[in-house]
Amino acid sequence: MPIRILVVDDHALLRKGIRLLTSTESDMQLIAEASTGREAVQEFRTHRPDITLMDLQMPEMSGVEAIIAIRGEFPNARVIVLTTYAGDAQVLRALNAGARGYLLKGKINTELLETIRAVHAGQKRISPEVAAELAEHAGEEVLSERELQVLRLIASGNANKEIAVQLSIGEDTVKRHVTNILGKLHANDRTHAVTIGLKRGIIEL
Repeated sequence: MPIRILVVDDHALLRKGIRLLTSTESDMQLIAEASTGREAVQEFRTHRPDITLMDLQMPEMSGVEAIIAIRGEFPNARVIVLTTYAGDAQVLRALNAGARGYLLKGKINTELLETIRAVHAGQKRISPEVAAELAEHAGEEVLSERELQVLRLIASGNANKEIAVQLSIGEDTVKRHVTNILGKLHANDRTHAVTIGLKRGIIEL
């Protein structure tokens, strides 16, 4: 029996490319497509694919949320993330949600078919670039939930006083959080911290 595949991405051109790529493989069959996370959950329920190829950045429901929803109903679902993001925080969220593969979209033509077969066979697969990013930050302190809130508000252009008001905390407390954020991210200043946060997938705009 061919490996039955569901592809989830909000870009029709990418879905078409994967359809063409898999159509030449005798052991693969693309059985369904979805353009949002919510559609992905519905299509999975309907078709029960062997492999789901999942984008992370989508409208309505993110790829990580869709993975959590799907595996909540179908714990054995095998999901491979396809994304342009190699940030370690983004990768960890996807893996913790239950993804068994993580492939950068730039590698689809050269690595996708092999990754599908490997994950279908029960293996886990992560692009070398992604693995290197994970290794670089392994063991580092993660930001607390409050520090994440502060960093997101900094990224939105808020000064410490404005952040204090929005979070109902003292301005001195905000300053302590900022100091902690700079230390944990090895950042020189607030702007540098935001740049690092976006690159690593710690925050999103």
